[in-house]
Amino acid sequence: MSSRREFLKTAAGAAATLGAFSYAKSAGANDKVSIGLIGCGSRMKGAIMPSINNYAKTYNMEITAVCDPWRIAREEAAAMCKDWFGRDPLQYVSYRQLLDEANVDAVIIASPEHLHTTHLKAVAESKKDVYCEKPMGKDLEPLNAAYDAVKANNIVFQVGTQLRSYPAMMGARQYYATGALGKVGRIEQHRNSARPYWYGYIREVNEADVDWAEFLGHLPMRPFDPVVYSGWYGYREFSDGAVPSWGAHYIDLVHSITGAKMPLSVTAMHNTHIWKDDYHFDAPDHATVMWEYEEGFAVHYSTFFGNGGSNNFKIMGNQGTMDLQDWSNVYVSSEGAYGETQLPKERLRIDDVTCPDHIENWMQCVRDRKTPNADIEAGYQHAVAVIMAMRAADTGRRQIYDREKREIREG
Repeated sequence: MSSRREFLKTAAGAAATLGAFSYAKSAGANDKVSIGLIGCGSRMKGAIMPSINNYAKTYNMEITAVCDPWRIAREEAAAMCKDWFGRDPLQYVSYRQLLDEANVDAVIIASPEHLHTTHLKAVAESKKDVYCEKPMGKDLEPLNAAYDAVKANNIVFQVGTQLRSYPAMMGARQYYATGALGKVGRIEQHRNSARPYWYGYIREVNEADVDWAEFLGHLPMRPFDPVVYSGWYGYREFSDGAVPSWGAHYIDLVHSITGAKMPLSVTAMHNTHIWKDDYHFDAPDHATVMWEYEEGFAVHYSTFFGNGGSNNFKIMGNQGTMDLQDWSNVYVSSEGAYGETQLPKERLRIDDVTCPDHIENWMQCVRDRKTPNADIEAGYQHAVAVIMAMRAADTGRRQIYDREKREIREG
């Protein structure tokens, strides 16, 4: 089977770039896999695209189409592709155009959080392999629909909780399984910062360069606002703040390391105490969550934007403590142990477990059709956990997940 694809003499779609190549779907190991990008913001351009480029030759892959409602971001991503691969990718404003016209084999989704499930469901139904940034979903009903679409179409799926693939965190998972910490009763993380991260995304954006309706998606139309467009992380319609954005990484690591899958119940609270200004951001600058698990431990998470100190990440057992604050170096010690323990008083660094990084793991699995490190089950589990947390904080009531009905209820 030839590894060459048919050259497109004219670009597909109104926003497509002349001179791009289209790639037919093929399972052959020697055939190039074409990748389309949905969402060309800072996460895509600053982290995901460079990772794809690092491994593109090894796995014979190429980014052949880019999609973003903002012309500037779209063209910047296209220029990066031209520099790396020597030819212009197709450019699209809408994900629908990309899926209908670009003939890509796989898609990476790094769109705003309110659009993740919309884009994921559409990509899965088009039977294309997909990498989707976290949180996998913002609301339960569309999350369930996207999950079902991935399962029904038998695609390779990876969610972007990349810490799960860090060698130190893989080592933590292996060490935890030895039981050396004894009976674990509490896991906690405090992740603070002097300022909410969404302030750093505010940009000058020209309305003429943006397809505002495409950005809003299923949300009601309203006048264009450059601060809302660029700083969407700070508005609840588009993102629920630190718990799903930062806390998703944390709760996914808890699941990965301990083997726990879904919380029994959640309580939470949030508010804005410090950052009240003319931007009218409504994502909270303070949040705290407590998840309870059937494995017999409580998992606590908190974020405060107003002081960057007092950060920690610990797993606490009655025989000692695992310290995961440094994502590249995990330590254990007898800190806090009750009675005799085999763990040392001084911190001991545990061994890493060598593994491919998260993007490479996905690319490998696209080729060999194996299951990635953060598959659809992992994505669904972290998303349900953070959705439960936000419901608990919004209502002031404990939330319980019904696994059989896939519903969240007060209890």
